Parts: sequence; C-alpha cells; structure tokens
Amino acid sequence: MTTNIRICGAAGQGVQSFGDLLARTFASMGLHVFATQSYLSRIRGGINSYDVRIGSEELFSSARKTDLLVALNRESMEQEKANLALNGVMILNTAESGGNYLALQMDKLAQAAGGTARMANSAGAGAVVSVLGYDLDALHKCLTEEFSKKGRDIVEQNLDAASRGYRAVAGHEGLVRAPKPAGAPSTLYDGSTAIAIGAATAGVKIVFSYPMTPSSGVLTALAGLSHKYGMVVEQAEDEIAAPNLLCGAAFAGVPAMTTTSGGGFALMAEGLSLAGMLELPIVIFLSMRPGPATGMPTRTAQGDLAFAAHAGHGEFPKIILAPGDLRQAFDLTRHAFELAHKFQTPVILVADQFLTDLQKNIPALPDAPDYINLHLAKKSAPGKAYERYLVTDNGVSPRAVPGGDSYVVSASDMHAEGGHLSEDFNVQIALQDKRMRKITGILNEFIKPEIYPEPAGEILLCWGSTYGPCRAAVNLLRARGRDVCMVHFPMVWPLDGAALAPLFEGRRVIAVEGNGTGQFALLLRQAGALREFSLLPRYDGLPFTAEFIETEVLS
Repeated sequence: MTTNIRICGAAGQGVQSFGDLLARTFASMGLHVFATQSYLSRIRGGINSYDVRIGSEELFSSARKTDLLVALNRESMEQEKANLALNGVMILNTAESGGNYLALQMDKLAQAAGGTARMANSAGAGAVVSVLGYDLDALHKCLTEEFSKKGRDIVEQNLDAASRGYRAVAGHEGLVRAPKPAGAPSTLYDGSTAIAIGAATAGVKIVFSYPMTPSSGVLTALAGLSHKYGMVVEQAEDEIAAPNLLCGAAFAGVPAMTTTSGGGFALMAEGLSLAGMLELPIVIFLSMRPGPATGMPTRTAQGDLAFAAHAGHGEFPKIILAPGDLRQAFDLTRHAFELAHKFQTPVILVADQFLTDLQKNIPALPDAPDYINLHLAKKSAPGKAYERYLVTDNGVSPRAVPGGDSYVVSASDMHAEGGHLSEDFNVQIALQDKRMRKITGILNEFIKPEIYPEPAGEILLCWGSTYGPCRAAVNLLRARGRDVCMVHFPMVWPLDGAALAPLFEGRRVIAVEGNGTGQFALLLRQAGALREFSLLPRYDGLPFTAEFIETEVLS
C-alpha cells in the first residue's frame, strides 16, 4: 500500500522545509519514503510542490495523483486539485470553512503556540499526521532533534504547534488510508548527499567548482563535509577555470573533481581536452537540466549525454557513469575516481535534478574514510630517464609527480614519450594509438546493465535516473500481462557494440529517455549494439513516473 502527500504553495512559504519534516518523520517511523520536489526558478511567488510518498514496501517512483493535498494558499489548491486521487483529501491554510477541504489556520495555530507564524509548518505537519491516522510521537521526536540547538523554549513551542495542528482536525483522524510502518531504514538521503559522501570517502581532496543549478547541491554537500574529510572546496571564478585548476591538482597527484550543469560543462570542454592530452585523472559531475542555453534551470532532463560523450576537441578516451538510484550515486562516484586514476583519463558522472533532489530512506551509507585504490602518482620514478608518456601495451604510462627524483614534463602540444614537444608524424601516431588503447581496458571493466526481473520479449531501455520509474512501470505492465523487462545501464560510455548486441536481438526495444531524440539509444546504434527502437521521450522538464510510462507503452 502507498499514500502520496503533496505540499504546495508559493516560494517563500516553507514548502521545502514542510516536506523535509514529513519525510524525516515518516522515515523514522519505519515507513518507506520516496520524496521529490517541483519548484520554479524564483525566490518568491509562483507555485512549488513537494511530494512525500510513503509505503509498506520499497518505492521506486513518484506518483502523479495525490491522496492528501496540503495547500498553503488557495492558488496552489486550485492548480493541484485536478491531481487529487479518488477519495483524496485537501487541507487548505485558511480560516474560510465550508469548501470541499479541511480548513486549517496554520499561522494562527503557530502564533498561539509561540507568538510567531514561523512554526506554521509544525502545525501543518501535526494535522497531516492526524489525518493519516498516526500518533504524534515520531513527529515530536523529529522536531526535538531539529530544534534542540535553538534551546528548550523553541523545542516546546514547536511541539505545542504540532499538537495544536493535530487537535485542529479532530474528527478526521485516519481520514486518509495510510500504510503501516514496515521496518524500513530510518536513514534518509538525497542524491546530492549520496554523491558527496561517495566522493569524500573515496579520497577526493580538492574541489573546484562554480555554482550552477542543479549541481550546486553536491557542491554544498561537499563543502559541508570538507572539515570532516580534510578536503579543500573552493569556488572557482568560472567554469573555464575549474577544469584547468583540476588539471593542476591532478598533475601534482591530488584526487580532484568539479561540479557543473550543461552551460558550465560547455565552458569546460577545452579543459576537458587538456586533461585528455595530459592524461590526467579528473572527475566532472554533470547534473543535467533542460536546455538549450539557460533553459529551465530548476527542472530535470537527460539531454546532455550526447554532448558529454563527444565533448572536447580531438580524440581521447573518456568514461561516463550514470547512477540510477541513491546507492548507485554513492558507489559510482567512488568508482569514478578509481577508473579515472587507473586509466589516467577524465571520468564524467552524469545525473539530473530529479536524482540530486530525490530523497529516499536506504540502509546507512558508509561514511568512514575508505580510500579506494586510486593508483596515485608515485612520489618518484627511477632515474632521469623517466618518460611520463611511455608507450605501453595497455596505453597506461607510469606516472610520477613533480618534486621527486625524476623530471616530470607535460605539454598540451603533441609530445613524445618524455613529454617534450614533438611534431614528428610517427610520434603523433604512436602517442595517439597509445592513448586510445586505454579503451580496451576500460571496456574490460564495463559495468553490465541490470535486467529486471529477467529477460523478456519487450525491453524498457533506460539509463541514469529513469531506473526507478522504469522498474516500477515494469511491475505495472507485467500485471497487465505484458512480457516486458527493464534493462538499465549505469555505465553509458564507451560501449562495446559486439558484446551488447545479443541483449537486444529478437526483442522490441522501447528507449525511455528524458530527451527528445533517444540519445543513449543512438549511442548504442552508433556502437553497433542496437538497430531498431521505439522512443518513449519526456522533455517537459518533469521526471518520469511509472504511470506515465505505463500509459505511453499501452497507448
């Protein structure tokens, strides 16, 4: 059983803090939580919403319909009431009763509790908990934990506000059917935090970034972890400087990364190529949003994959990883550093607003420093005959850092094995072939796609954050008798077409992508893995839901 609660109101009314409080409360109760946000690119006004979906089993997708709508103003209620489920309930922050809603004066309840309307969310949360048929214990505990640093008086006032909201809907207790606690993990993460913890525990020591929505959450989370993990997190002057600073750090042997979105990544293309020529292990986190140009900066999309795969001038190896859920966000971030250092090449970790803002309760992520084998540069190399770009069978050359026994030479121009400039055509061929031979090793470590639940005649092909909605849609479609499965790719570049082709032979492939052209399916076609596919796109700035996919497949 699942229940969807939607908080909606204007920017500045506390929609996010209200939703965060409910998500933490329900997770602490042992309910499965899947929380998502939808917000405009403005500080005040407009209509924002925050969905907290709860269930007795693990959840993988948000829902379009809502069972309990909490509107902080009338305008948001009028917009969202069309999405109210059958027998759904609305709570409106108003003194005007008599409508098809429960009237709740959240501001006045908060003022009665503490003389200020700033605790209105606590009053509203108390009402939500009551209408769902739960007791106040978990909410009171969360409020106590949240406000304990502000003093006992503030804690007591918020507890009083929550109790007043709870009592204000007396007679409507349990009006909305809600799942029973199911022993779900109490630890709640968002995607940004999972990525930041993954990078910190992997061993990143320096971060150069320029803030850009929706990647800024990862940058902020890394800054918050910097003291605990001994990281330097620095705001670069712009996105042109950031990758060049990374190259300097990596040249000195320091694990480094940057965070950005599409417009910033466009400015990083030259620095990305520099890392390719110098064979430096840099990690770029690219959080996608709808474009072109500024596009829709607070919405979600999967429109930058083709750009990322082909970014940079000239040819050089790069790796692209695309986590599908919060655990993958942690694991693949760590793996990004391992692959970057093992193959001495850039790795791009791609996600989007949907995944970075998504909150879900999962088993606790390891937060102790556990530095993976980064194949870090040696402090020195034997003798003065050291050649940084020595031609090797696997394309990976010995790596030293400046300051040791060897003289380390690097150049952005074409260079010979020793790093010195060369315009010899044979040297150009030998060094280019050496770099590209890394791809063979990278493909040997290709992360196989996940097939859920087992191979079937019809495939929902997906990558990145569409994992959860596609997985949930498969369950809906199979319940209708469709012979369908999900094939999800967490590693999307490079691709071995010959190895992947048998997966799709004789099956109908539906590419579920947050873009209008099927960019990943086209990369598979380019690699020779896929011939024909049907495209199920979404590019309105909203994330996929299981119901959306089910409807499109059946239409």
